[in-house]
Amino acid sequence: MTSAIWMFLLFVAATLGITIWAAKRNTGANAFFAAGRSITGWQNGLAVAGDYMSAASFLGISGMIAFYGYDGFMYSVGWLVAYLTVLLIVAEPLRNAGKYTMADLLAYRLSPRPVRAMASLSTITVSTFYMVAQMIGAGTLVKLLLADTGVSTETAIIGVGVLMVVYVVFGGMLATTWVQIIKAILLMTGTIFLSVLVLRHFDYSFAKFFDAITHLTYTDVKTNSEVTRNFLEPGMKFGAAVTNGWGPLDLISLGLALVFGTAGLPHILVRFYTVPDAKTARVSVVWAMVIIGAFYILTTFLGFGAATILKPHNIPLDNMAAPQLALALGGDLFFAFISAVAFATILAVVAGLTISASTSFAHDFYTNVIHHGNPKTPGEEVRVARISAFVVGALSIFLAIKLQAANVAFLVGLAFAVAASANLPVIVLSIFWKRFSTFGAVLGLGVGLLSSIVLIILSPSIMGIDAVDVPAAKRHLIQMKAIFPLNNPGILSIPLGFLAAIIGSLLKREPDAEAKFAELTVRAHTGLGSEKASSH
Repeated sequence: MTSAIWMFLLFVAATLGITIWAAKRNTGANAFFAAGRSITGWQNGLAVAGDYMSAASFLGISGMIAFYGYDGFMYSVGWLVAYLTVLLIVAEPLRNAGKYTMADLLAYRLSPRPVRAMASLSTITVSTFYMVAQMIGAGTLVKLLLADTGVSTETAIIGVGVLMVVYVVFGGMLATTWVQIIKAILLMTGTIFLSVLVLRHFDYSFAKFFDAITHLTYTDVKTNSEVTRNFLEPGMKFGAAVTNGWGPLDLISLGLALVFGTAGLPHILVRFYTVPDAKTARVSVVWAMVIIGAFYILTTFLGFGAATILKPHNIPLDNMAAPQLALALGGDLFFAFISAVAFATILAVVAGLTISASTSFAHDFYTNVIHHGNPKTPGEEVRVARISAFVVGALSIFLAIKLQAANVAFLVGLAFAVAASANLPVIVLSIFWKRFSTFGAVLGLGVGLLSSIVLIILSPSIMGIDAVDVPAAKRHLIQMKAIFPLNNPGILSIPLGFLAAIIGSLLKREPDAEAKFAELTVRAHTGLGSEKASSH
């Protein structure tokens, strides 16, 4: 494990060096929040991919495939196709109409204070959910690596939290971007090599690999008996038989959350403000789609490789399937590299989440809501962002410690549900519907946010034990505890978010907002005037 610790330290030292370099270039809000809009298309594509390929993807999805086969793979499919929504609907209008945050787009033709206040609340909620998932993954990973030293999960989570705050407070968006670029390169390298090792185990024969997947013999820990299953058959996690009939609907709900939630994720949206123009934003999305697509295809080798080579009953935690597969196939040194990559993945994503949450609070709430767009001093907005990064970091550390037993992919799925229910409806309606009003935006954000969180609290995952993990004879008792039967609320909360935004706009017309619609449309799709606004 010593080699893993050294690789950890090497990565931390390199990223801290980047942070020091970036800190010297952080002159003003434009540099801190948007890296001076100096990031090229391929750089931003790598950074977006680095932001997106999180611990949930690398650790959580690999574990889900290892334990639930085809049903676990369905998680990757949702993440994989989600970027089409970003490319076709969000990337270009957002870059042209905004400055630093999602709320800039909404405030372009709506009353700025109420929409910025609600957008800031939504951004911080989504970022916190996502961040907690990453830090749980970090805690699990570091505890496993440093088991001999007696380091606890709590200590590991606190360490990751402190590091991410340092990146954001001192390095801003420029440091965060380069940490994400390095992480994306390392993650793709490690994933490709581990996939090759899996294929080598099966003599590079896809026939042998898929035969092992379709005839997988392992010990069922619930019944303590040996079973043989086809891991390419659907139903192990979302099947009606194991979820009291709700599984297929739950899978649809999850898919909706993933596909629509990506276009509402704050830490992804802010990336489009780091490029000089909308054309570069589109180029960066294409780069990101290629990298992300390749990565999610490779997670199948990681997950099914862990299932066939290690066997599910030999994997103590689903979040640790990929690192343990690396240990089995590549030895201690490769295990150290994969673990360091996973650690890099977590640090890069939490840094992106922290800067998106702190930017939203400082730019939207503090500057534009409290001070009506006129901060007291020139550097005040950046100073408030740095302070809020500490607060967001502390809150995430606390929640990660409390929820450390949860699967990270599941937690991230919930973050996507909140983003899809609250953020996406108002972004889409603001861009494409002339009648959309401030009241509609506030109502849509509020109902989407509240409904998704309330339904998550009322779901089996919060009110009771996840029904999948309960013996069939007692499963109906657990299901009765949950008022809302689905684990992911997207199928209900997303339509509620759209419906509330539409009803609010129909109830309260806003002639000024309608008059500015044509101006927003031209700006969003041509970029006229965006460079002038971005330079302020």
